Amino acid sequence: QVQLVESGGGSVQAGGSLRLSCAASGRIFVITVMAWYRQAPGKQRELVASITSGGSTNYADSVKGRFTISRDNAKNMVYLQMNSLKPEDTAVYTCNADVRTTLLRATNYWGQGTQVTVSS
Repeated sequence: QVQLVESGGGSVQAGGSLRLSCAASGRIFVITVMAWYRQAPGKQRELVASITSGGSTNYADSVKGRFTISRDNAKNMVYLQMNSLKPEDTAVYTCNADVRTTLLRATNYWGQGTQVTVSS
């Protein structure tokens, strides 16, 4: 079994910054893709950013130029640096990972989520 634990959420004023962290632990052979999703009240969950084990990144248009995703493969961690935050960034942010527990077995895991609140 694999656990994903997020940290770093909180409340900030518009224009401020936050850094989210997600630590993966458990039976891990390799983590291929790590990502951050978010879900605002009354809205569907959306992909914020993703990063492969090789460092290739993908961002939602709404966060390009403001958010940066990074990872530490040795520590099985992924980070989301969020700058120039806007009230519309308010959501529960959840870590996601595609984990190979063996060479042939892959499973997708979710964290519990962390609240990010941006006030105007």
